[in-house]
Amino acid sequence: MAGTFRILSVIALAAALAGCGGRERPQADLAASRVTTIGVNSYLWRASLDTVSFMPLVQTDSAGGVIVTDWYVNPQTPSERMKLTVTILDQDLRADALRVAASRQTMANGQWVDAPVQAATVQKLENIILTRARDLRRSAVTG
Repeated sequence: MAGTFRILSVIALAAALAGCGGRERPQADLAASRVTTIGVNSYLWRASLDTVSFMPLVQTDSAGGVIVTDWYVNPQTPSERMKLTVTILDQDLRADALRVAASRQTMANGQWVDAPVQAATVQKLENIILTRARDLRRSAVTG
C-alpha cells in the first residue's frame, strides 16, 4: 500500500511539473524600471552622465551611484564656476531616487568666493536627468 501511494505521489508530482514547462518562455522586460547590473538604475546613471558630460568628471562610481564633477567655467561667464554631485539613491527609476547638489563660486578680487545656488537650478538639473532617463527607458521599450 505504501508503495502504491509513493508511485501515485510521484505521478501526481510529475504531472504537476509537466504543466509548468511550456515552450513559451516569458519575455524579459528590457525596459524595466529596476535595472541593477551596475548597482543603480542604469537609465538614471546614463542620463546623469549624458547631462553632465560637458563638465570635467572627478569621480564616477556606478556601484554607489555617485558622479562628481570638477569646477566648470562657462566661457560666456568666466567670472563664475559650478561643481556638481549627482547621487542615485535607488535601483528604481523614480524622481526621489535622484539627488543633485551644486556648488557655485564667483570671482571677486582675483579669488574664487562661494556664492549661493538658486534652488531652481538644482531642480532644473534633476528634471533634465529624469526626462532623459525616461526617454532612454522609452527607447528601450520601443527599440
